[in-house]
Amino acid sequence: MVIDTGPIVTADSVTFRLPDDGPDLDGARLLPALSLPPETELDFTHTEGTWRLTLDRPPVHRMEYRFQLRHPSGDLEEVCDPANPLRAPGAFGDKSVVEFPDYTAPSWLAADRVEGERLEVRDGVTLWSPAGPDEPLPLLVAHDGPEYDELAGLTLFSAAMIQAGRLPSHRVALLSPGDRDEEYSANPAHATALRRTILPALRTAARVRGPVVGMGASLGGLAMLHAHRRHPGLFGGLFLQSASFLDIAVDAHEAERFGRFERVDAFVGRVRRRRPSRTVPTVLTCGLAEENLANNRRMAAVLDRQDYPVRLVEVPDAHNYVGWRDAFDPALVDLLTQVWTS
Repeated sequence: MVIDTGPIVTADSVTFRLPDDGPDLDGARLLPALSLPPETELDFTHTEGTWRLTLDRPPVHRMEYRFQLRHPSGDLEEVCDPANPLRAPGAFGDKSVVEFPDYTAPSWLAADRVEGERLEVRDGVTLWSPAGPDEPLPLLVAHDGPEYDELAGLTLFSAAMIQAGRLPSHRVALLSPGDRDEEYSANPAHATALRRTILPALRTAARVRGPVVGMGASLGGLAMLHAHRRHPGLFGGLFLQSASFLDIAVDAHEAERFGRFERVDAFVGRVRRRRPSRTVPTVLTCGLAEENLANNRRMAAVLDRQDYPVRLVEVPDAHNYVGWRDAFDPALVDLLTQVWTS
């Protein structure tokens, strides 16, 4: 099968094309990495030697996807779009990417940066610091830290913001999960480990100035809010991206496929019912085309009623590291500035 065409992208739609003269395939289907209305047609139609599908533009500036190919044997195969060289890496492998005409990558990706150095504080905990300074510095702690760094350029972002003078010199702790579905699913043992083991180890490795800020995406964001609610003095600010605030009222479809749904839903319910002893500045970001948007809107409203200084930033992307990266500026800059300079 010779592949010589790729997607046709306009401001309002995208047409996917997969040449197949035979046809050698029995069918093709789009696997979009975002949420679409249930009635959306995703199966390709074969005409004039090519499988085609035209999709109205979702509420995004970029879109990640794969193809599902159905072979005459009945076997199904998932592949990136062979005619589209644009790829996005992810925790579960590469995906093809469509960028709509109004998408612009963050300017800080090409900006000058301060030099940095890394220290392995303990198993699963790496500390990034701007090279040179030994004085106490503010600290940002990230769940899924290595993935945030590799796939979203977290320490590159910090280095660029420090160089530009938009953020004070600071350190970033990159935390690796073990079994993330277990550790990050409102697990009291993980919150206790943060308080008794991980943060003390970081403070021993480097002096910390001012409030510590916690960040995380998906279950990692949920786990940061959970740790804050169990140990109110642990963090002075929270940056939670597409956090999995699973709520039976809007996420019943997750109840059977996620083994820790009941524990997460119970925690979310407690957050709704109980006012905290301490509130901290909190920013939530969430994609306009992802399932977690409804539960993030509900959580933002709850935190607002509980007098958190909270802001929900809805971004034109989905549940992926590039979308989370693209929300760093200005949302994370603003939060860190608020917490570290107030």
